Amino acid sequence: MKKITLFLIMFLFHGSFLLAQNMSPVGEWKTIDDETGKQKSLVQIWIDSNGKLYGKILSLFREPHEDQDPVCDKCDGDRKDKKIIGMQIIWDLEKDSESEWEDGYILDPKKGKTYGCNIQVIENGQKLKVRGFIGFSLIGRTQIWHRIK
Repeated sequence: MKKITLFLIMFLFHGSFLLAQNMSPVGEWKTIDDETGKQKSLVQIWIDSNGKLYGKILSLFREPHEDQDPVCDKCDGDRKDKKIIGMQIIWDLEKDSESEWEDGYILDPKKGKTYGCNIQVIENGQKLKVRGFIGFSLIGRTQIWHRIK
């Protein structure tokens, strides 16, 4: 009986550990444009030493006739005319719950605009619900990103 109980405890602990791992936004994500449904980029997301969430563009999915290594010509400040590949587009999100991060920012390099941002890991960690908004979370857009790694 002790062996069965020990096995069950270890199984439940291991299962909880795997679920917690899957619910982390850390990793690589394929972004999908909510307006066109097309894949746009690969984004790497990480947590810094202060526990805040950040993300940068690793690569872009571009049509053959498009510039393969574009710059952010519509961006302001220090991002103006910088290469989009390698650009940090998510910053300062704080953990709200096991699967949700909020109160940060996201940059849309196509428009050169910065928005408030909330992120939620969904579907057992395989998708990321990314909400960009102006002022209130009710006024904005949501994209669903797909986990790569």
